[in-house]
This record gives sequence, C-alpha cells and structure tokens, in this order.
Amino acid sequence: MGDLSKNFNRSEFACRCLCGQDTVDAVLLEQLEEVREHFGVPVTITSANRCLFDNERVGGVFNSLHLEGRAADIIVRDIDPDDVANFLEDIASGLGRYTTFTHLDSRSGIPARWSGA
Repeated sequence: MGDLSKNFNRSEFACRCLCGQDTVDAVLLEQLEEVREHFGVPVTITSANRCLFDNERVGGVFNSLHLEGRAADIIVRDIDPDDVANFLEDIASGLGRYTTFTHLDSRSGIPARWSGA
C-alpha cells in the first residue's frame, strides 16, 4: 500500500537530486493507478518531479511538466513500452513513446504525442 494512493508512495515522485521537491498532480496519480490496475504489475517511476537544476542536468525542456509534478517517465515490469503507450493513448493528455520507457503527463489543452530516441 502506498501513502499517496493504493500503489504509489510520495517518495517515488521526489526529485532525484534529493532537494525535497515532491509535488504530485492528482490527475497524473490517477492515470498511473489506471496503468497499474490494467497491467497488474508494478510501475516504476524513473523520473517524476524535477527542480530546475535536475531538469537541466537530465536535458529536460525548459517548460517541462516535470517541473510542476505533472509528468512521469515510467517502466511497467515485463511490458513493452509500446504496449504501455497504446494503453495510455486515450487516457494521457501528454504521451511520449521511447524505446525503454513511456512518458505521460496531465497537461491542459491540446493533447500532445511524440516519439523520442
């Protein structure tokens, strides 16, 4: 059991530089729970909230939703990232397809889709 939701703890969303920034958007958390329930296996959050320093360190874009706690990069155990992205197609407003992980975010406005390296 998580301390934020059924399957997630606040520490999973914390900035990786250990600055203490750990904001989590409620819509994003709900989407992540949907992924966990659908596939029935653990979801690993490889990057969620980022401070400006950490976002710059990892090469994030200047207006990244990671800065607001509205984005997460995830790996779903034993599930191909394309399968995860296909499931999220109708759920996530922001969806990035990568070879080793899936990005989802809870942006407002026009949905966005992209593929990365």
